[in-house]
Formats: sequence, structure tokens, C-alpha cells
Amino acid sequence: MTTAQPADPAQPGLIVVDKPQGITSHGVVSRMRRICGTRKVGHGGTLDPMATGVLIVAVGKATKLLTYVSGLDKSYAATIRLGLSTVTDDAEGAYDGWCGDAVNETTDEAIQAGLAAMVGEIDQVPSSVSAVKIDGKRAYKRVRDGEEVELKARRITIASIEVGNIWKTTVADGDGDVWPVIDVNVEVSCSSGTYIRAIARDLGAALGVGGHLAVLRRTRIGGFGIEVAATLEALAERSEAGEPLGALTMGEAAARLMPVRTATEAEAKALSYGKPLKAAGIEGRYAVLNEAGDLLAVMTEQGDTAKPETVFAAAS
Repeated sequence: MTTAQPADPAQPGLIVVDKPQGITSHGVVSRMRRICGTRKVGHGGTLDPMATGVLIVAVGKATKLLTYVSGLDKSYAATIRLGLSTVTDDAEGAYDGWCGDAVNETTDEAIQAGLAAMVGEIDQVPSSVSAVKIDGKRAYKRVRDGEEVELKARRITIASIEVGNIWKTTVADGDGDVWPVIDVNVEVSCSSGTYIRAIARDLGAALGVGGHLAVLRRTRIGGFGIEVAATLEALAERSEAGEPLGALTMGEAAARLMPVRTATEAEAKALSYGKPLKAAGIEGRYAVLNEAGDLLAVMTEQGDTAKPETVFAAAS
């Protein structure tokens, strides 16, 4: 079986993938390596296997841009299930707590108030089976090894939680018993580092009925939305047909990540040698493009000087 090649496998850029359920983010990278015909592929913003939606994949030199993806704000569509908890705080874990008929006394108003209380800057404790490292080892690996794990709270920002449909349903356990639960659809906009399953867990705890995350779909990372995402199947078909994969060029991607400055020919030459430029009065980190729209560098300013943080077009 031959490996499919894209129209231009050497072209670096960012591809917004609509990750399917049941595959890890690393699994997506493995698929994309075959589709793109290169091993130099990475991703930004890990999604759990149960989650779907926006996963940013970088090809070639664009992998250097992933460091600027990780801290971007994110948006999610999710379903929180109240009335039972799980060992992982999501649908992948075994049930470890049922509240029984008590969930029937939980009102829509109480659910909305509980979620509203989480909006803003809050201290959130990640799930014990998260990818947070403790002394160099992932928390979820410590849990699987039988260790007791207690993670420290982290300051995060939840910009908004929009509550959609709220409805009562039932779930059967392994013994065939049927239990009442309440499902709540929400849309969350938040800072990087926010755990949506922790929102579900904490809402259930606040209401006294337990809760976990039943469904999760990421709809946005920074300026990259689900509307521009492509499925792995669609990307594979394009590759097999010799069609462009629809990757954003490095210049286009950088423009979605940060402010942009256009360099003159003389400035572009100076940057290729890693030299600083005169400040342009731009606050924070920004991208420098040449007049053709190619990404030259990412810079920050100190006083009258703009210093390159990462140079993409070095002199040969």
C-alpha cells in the first residue's frame, strides 16, 4: 500500500482538524503524518479520546508556531450529567456515586445559579486523572499505578457559560438498575488550562447530587473555529486526489494568533540574520511578515528595539 501524498507535502502550515471521538490527539498526529507525507507534524491543545472538535495540527516548520497556540482561549459545547459521578469525572470512567431520586429535586434555577457562580476568575482543581505532571509524572499515570493523587487548585478564567437545554432522563447501571439523571447542555468560553469535566464535577458537588461530563466538543481555539475544520477522512481524500489540504500558510496562521507587522525588504534581510528592528510601538508579541505575506519572525519590543523571539526565515 502506497502512502498518499498531498499536492505539496513540503508546504508548512497549520491545519484545523475536526478530531473524531475514540482517538487520542497523538493518534490524529499519526494519521496526519501519513496524509501529509512527512513525520514533522505536531498538535496544539490536547483533547481526550472521548472529546471531538478543533485540534490544531502543524506541518513542517509551522510546528514552531504551536508554542503560541497552547495559551489561547478556548470554547466548548458540552453535556453535563447530574445525578452520578465517575472516577474520571467524565463518561470514560466507571460510576462511583449515585444520588438516586434526590436528583429529581434539583431545579433548573439551581443548576443555572451553580454554573453562574463559576463564571469569572476562579480556582479550579484539575481532575486527578488529568495530564498535569506531578514530579515529572502525569497525574493519570499515578492514579493508574494505584497512587492517591491530590492536585492543587489553579487560577483560571471562565468568560461565559451559556446554559441550553436541561432535561431529565435515566441511566442503567451494570446491575440493570435504572437511575434518574439530569442532562444539561452548556457552551463554555474559557482560558487555557480550564477543565470542562471539573466544571461538571464541581456543579454536581455544589448541588449535592454528583456529576460528570457526558459529551465534549471543542468549537474554538483562539481564532481557529470549527467552521474551518476538516475531518481526517476529508483530508485523506484530498491527499489521495492530489488536492491541497487547505492548510493555512504560516503567515495566515500567525495573523490569527497575534498582531502583524509588515517588514520592508531591508528589515526582512536584517531579520534573516536574527538582528533586531526598530520598535513599531506594538504591545506584546507580534508576527513580522514580508510584503508577500511570508512569516519572517515573532518579536517583542523593549524600549526602542524590537527583538526576534523566533526567526522563521533565517539566512542561508
